[in-house]
This record gives sequence, structure tokens and C-alpha cells, in this order.
Amino acid sequence: MDILSKMTERAKQNLQRIVLPEGDEPRTLEAANIILREKIARLTLIGDPEVINKMAAEKGYDHICEATLMNPKTDPRMPQYANLLYELRKNKGMTEEEAAKKAQDPLYLGCLMIKNGDADGELAGARGTTADTIRPAFQILKTKPGVGIVSGAFLMFTPAKALGEDGFLVFADCAVNPCPSAQELAQIAISTAETARSLAQIEPRVAMLSFSTKGSAKHELVDKVTEATRIAHELAPGLALDGELQADAALVEKVGVLKAPGSKVAGKANVLVFPDLQAGNIGYKLVERFSGANAIGPILQGIAAPVNDLSRGCKVQDIVEMVIITANQAIK
Repeated sequence: MDILSKMTERAKQNLQRIVLPEGDEPRTLEAANIILREKIARLTLIGDPEVINKMAAEKGYDHICEATLMNPKTDPRMPQYANLLYELRKNKGMTEEEAAKKAQDPLYLGCLMIKNGDADGELAGARGTTADTIRPAFQILKTKPGVGIVSGAFLMFTPAKALGEDGFLVFADCAVNPCPSAQELAQIAISTAETARSLAQIEPRVAMLSFSTKGSAKHELVDKVTEATRIAHELAPGLALDGELQADAALVEKVGVLKAPGSKVAGKANVLVFPDLQAGNIGYKLVERFSGANAIGPILQGIAAPVNDLSRGCKVQDIVEMVIITANQAIK
């Protein structure tokens, strides 16, 4: 059974409550019907129930009736959520009136439901930007203890079976931070290792990527990666992590032995940490397009509860897979 199939079965055996703030978005609604039909998660759809039910009836989505429909304009719990937001943000200057209005925003409401214990995770972004999704999560859920940065990872299922974990790798950061510092890069590496361990249930071997391998080039950009490697070793001394490594030295055993002899990671990395967002975003898209890899993500890392983002160009299957990911993140 492959990694995604294992995650699907794990989600089915541990049903989590996932909220979809874009409840009347057509692709989201179709994906929700599949999730409910396959009994992968319990779903809350935020939106006007009349609109959602009409859309479902027109498309023949027979399982939408199993979802909880949440109307922020009429739900009797809204004053409770507004008060929760006010208490969380009053020290930042938010008034009760502003909290009541903001709580009706589906993206804020989804995070408030999680904070209040009424949901286990959230998936959004088919309509909005990454910033739209992350902002409420920062303000309401905040980051995990000891983590100061949110980052975005992709699960890469590639046909190159000799690389990574039978062709499977985790890439980060490919979605959030344009130019992380050495300290932030170290935290991204540790968060990505935890993603590989908790979601894919593999033992991570983390490569800190650069255009240099072990001092083969001198530049301040290389210095940042070597410093991030040092910090990551201090923060997680038991983690198999090495850098700086060029991509071929990280992935190809013969090259790894030649360029970084004695490394526990070189030539067999299954987690690739890119030095900045340009490299990470370009890198995952090149692998996806040239190799036909299935890239699932971005998976947001570092938030205190599972909140994930979709591309506005996402397909229905992307949403289904990201619900599976979000559910697995929520499983304790």
C-alpha cells in the first residue's frame, strides 16, 4: 500500500472534523461529496445552506446531506465565536463590533471553530490567496510552541523510484517565506522532518540544499545554509540532517559519496529544504511538470492546529487529497 493510501485508511479509521469555509465553491462541494461518500472525514461547510443544498441537488451530490452546514449570518453560536475573537484580539485593539463582523468571515470562523473545539482542521484557498488563509490562523490559532515560522511543504510522489523513499520526497518551503533567515530555515527543516515523520510515517533524512556542497563554493547565500544546518543540529540533535548539499549530492548515491563522503544524508535524502521560496517554488513545479510527479500541497507547517491552503487553480482531486492530509495532521 502506498503512502497516500495509508493516509486515506488512517483518516477513515480516525474520523476528524474538517471545516471547509468555501462551502458553496463548486470544486469544494464536489470534493466534499466524495469525502463524505468515502467516509474519510466529518465535514462542516460554511455558507448559505439554501445555496449549498440547491447546488448539491442540481449536481446529484447525494452525500452533502451528511455534512454540517454552517450559516454565519444566522447560526445561534455566532455571538460565542465573536466573543472568543474579541478576547483573543482585544489587546491588539479589536473592538467588540469589529470582532462580531470579522467572525462572520468564513476563514476567521473556521479558525474560531477549531479554537473553540468544534472542529479539528480547516482547508481553504480555492477562492482566496495564501495570505487570506494564513492571516486568521496566525491571529487565532498562532504557531506551535517553540516554532516561530509557518512554512509550506509539498509531498512529492515521483516516478523516480531510485530517489528519496521509493520516489517519495517532501519539499519545503515552497509556499510561504520568500527569504528565510538561517534561524527560520533551521525551523523549517525541523518542521518538514516532522511532516515527513507524522504524515508519511517515514524516518526523515533532511538535506539543506544550496549551489554548494561542503564548501565547494563561497558566498553569503551558502553561509546562510551552513549556519541553518548548525542551528538545526542544535535544535534537533537526533535528526538525520546535513548541509550544505547540492541537489545531486543530496539525491544520487554515487554523487553523494563523491561530494560528501561520510554523510548520513548525502545520496539518500527524502526531505529537501530549499534555501528560499524562489528555489523551492520553482523546484517543485519543475519536478511536477517534467517528471509527471503528483505534488500534494502546500501543507502548512508550524500552526498550532491543522489549517491548509489550496491553489486557486486546484482540481477536485487536489481538494480530496488535501482533506486527507489535513485529517492526518489532526489525528493525535
